[in-house]
Amino acid sequence: MSSPRAAFSHLIKRAAKPGGAGGEGGGGGGGTMNTNRDYNINLSVQQVLSLWVQGSTLQHFTEMWYWVFLWCLFSSLFVHGGVGLLMLVMLQRHRRGRIITVVMVSVGFLASLSGGVVTSAAVAGVYRVAGKDMAPLEALVLGVGQTTFSVIISFSRILATL
Repeated sequence: MSSPRAAFSHLIKRAAKPGGAGGEGGGGGGGTMNTNRDYNINLSVQQVLSLWVQGSTLQHFTEMWYWVFLWCLFSSLFVHGGVGLLMLVMLQRHRRGRIITVVMVSVGFLASLSGGVVTSAAVAGVYRVAGKDMAPLEALVLGVGQTTFSVIISFSRILATL
């Protein structure tokens, strides 16, 4: 058992036996499940930033969600960091300028973070249900696109009309 896929095969074989050690549970003979599944999931921040993936595409829901979410997170950090610096410069003479800056940037970042979690899961779910694999560049475009749309909606007056 020296292959990378065999690392989890003992867990699959144990779970495949219907009855376990106590002899409970229904079912007949305890055969083993097919262990030829690919367990190499690309969940490294370094891989996301370098757009390098083992294989050529992202195939699992977890991979797709993680990659899109991280790109949304990094682009949101970039935008909120720049806005925070601008607020610090503009409010430096205000008595409570620093507190206002920290509160506003924190609330904005947490709102975009929670929205990014949900929308990244929705995007990954659509890809997964459609049976389509996601290229790493698609994850970048979708993640940065989420941040771009949130900035556009924030500066537009659409929310005021609702």
